[in-house]
Amino acid sequence: MQLEILTPSKNIFSGEVKLVKVPGSNGSFEILNNHAAIISTLTDGEVKVEAESGETLRYKTSGGVVEVKNNHIVVLAESIEK
Repeated sequence: MQLEILTPSKNIFSGEVKLVKVPGSNGSFEILNNHAAIISTLTDGEVKVEAESGETLRYKTSGGVVEVKNNHIVVLAESIEK
């Protein structure tokens, strides 16, 4: 799966991943390969990324939106820090 994490000021992450866990407005959820298409708002919380390399990355976000379509995930965050 291809993941992009973006803020209004810069591109935080772009690459291939195995799993993404996001803090959805109705509770956190995981996105795996071949996930159904979805658009969801995000709350304050942690975005967890398991990269194809096996590395686990964690980012703190203050809300935003996630879109999943055809194994392409875009996280648009209001602000984010590692």
